[in-house]
Amino acid sequence: MPSDSTAAAIPLDKQIVLVTGGARGLGAHLVRSFLREGARVVVNHLSSSAAARALAGQHPGRALAVRADVRDAGQVAAMADEAEAHFGAPVTTVVNNALVDFSFNGDARPHADTLTWKDLEQQFSGTVQGALNTVQAALPGMRRTGFGRVVNVGTNLFQHPVVPYHDYTAAKAALLSLTRTLAHDLGPDGITVNMVSGGLLRTTDASSATPEEVFDLIASGTPLRRVTSPAEFADAALFFASPWARAVTGQNLVVDGGLVNG
Repeated sequence: MPSDSTAAAIPLDKQIVLVTGGARGLGAHLVRSFLREGARVVVNHLSSSAAARALAGQHPGRALAVRADVRDAGQVAAMADEAEAHFGAPVTTVVNNALVDFSFNGDARPHADTLTWKDLEQQFSGTVQGALNTVQAALPGMRRTGFGRVVNVGTNLFQHPVVPYHDYTAAKAALLSLTRTLAHDLGPDGITVNMVSGGLLRTTDASSATPEEVFDLIASGTPLRRVTSPAEFADAALFFASPWARAVTGQNLVVDGGLVNG
């Protein structure tokens, strides 16, 4: 355990973690990973109420299901207040995972000649506006605590646009820039901001429309010869919230079996 800073030494089992889009898919794996390490977790959801309640119900006293649209600052602020009232302490860790109305289906994606600003705006609102809202809602509590961890979910499509999902990738690229500027801005408050970027994950709700041949093609290009699983990705995300990453901020960790670098 680090000894040079009391705030920086807050272990995972003492943290209160908000996972957006935490009811299903990758979000549920993120929730389970933090719960496994002893954290208390807010399972945010928008339309998956039953799944969120079921997941939280498996961990009574340590998980709380809260419905909120991350695009709505008022709803997100109310969620942070509800979490603090429930757990008796503020949210210390935010994992921005929510993915609004998107499916990884290359056949159905907009191409260069059909892409609209509405497509881009939809992804920017969920990804960038959503992350801004959660950080701003949690910031007062993090500052009172003198500790905060923000982990944003990115993509390796920056480096390897094997399928050009223009709207999704542009929004995630903007989130990477926000990650780095927030890291600079919030560092003096003891708050780190980082990104974990996966490739195609085998399999989540969002990637369920992906043909098997695409999974196989990606697997053949990785040193591990397989596609990363949601559980593997979620475990990597724990690092940035842990005390061992106390001197790491503004970084983007690619977790894709070695498919791309940087």
